[in-house]
Amino acid sequence: MSDPGLEAALFGENPARDARFTVANVHAETANFPPGDPRRAIEFLHRQMNEEINGLEISARNLADFPDAPWELRMAMARQCSDEARHVAMFRRCFQDRGGRVGEYPVLNFQYRIITRIDSLIGRLAVQNRSFEAAGIDAIQQEIFSPSRESGETDLAELFDAQLADEVQHVRYANMWIPRLKDRAGPRALLDLARAVAIAHEALRVVAGEAATVFPVAEDLRREAGFTDAEIDAARALIAELGAAATR
Repeated sequence: MSDPGLEAALFGENPARDARFTVANVHAETANFPPGDPRRAIEFLHRQMNEEINGLEISARNLADFPDAPWELRMAMARQCSDEARHVAMFRRCFQDRGGRVGEYPVLNFQYRIITRIDSLIGRLAVQNRSFEAAGIDAIQQEIFSPSRESGETDLAELFDAQLADEVQHVRYANMWIPRLKDRAGPRALLDLARAVAIAHEALRVVAGEAATVFPVAEDLRREAGFTDAEIDAARALIAELGAAATR
């Protein structure tokens, strides 16, 4: 794939992939099949498999990059590595059971490249767990889990049910630890958070282009994951604003 000139200030290096994979840099370079195309659902499973690999790689990098983090937090990140590895295997099995071949479609490592550009653990937890994974909870609950259950694809329903339970825990531990890390680091933590959010916001704009997708907020699940009612209201307002902007 051609390099569209991604800024080093916003993106880290791509993680390693073997020769089976074609690595894209932006959403427009991936296989975006139209609704109704039978390849669309298969490609989605391949894309999600790679995103779960990204989740594993991010958590592993956090363990390696921040060896002095509190032991309980390091244990939570290690458990997340285990969860993400299990998700990879589940997505791969569902993908191959439907005739897919690993490496058949381009993959996009935007989450890993954004997170590894952020140099603070509090910033990484805020963007990866409280933002990316929280949005994943919304997507799984509203747009993915229910349709797979209704269509009778029991293997997918079981996959998303297990994934959803794990993602709630990943968001919850970040919601628990971010205030503690703020207390430990003092005012600098606020600067780290602001810088991380700014990097992620601008990087996502570059990666997604016109293809940004938003989902209704899964209020009960976000509450279970440790978000306050005020934070849920703010997320709902932001989603409404983004949705209105997309229709203009």
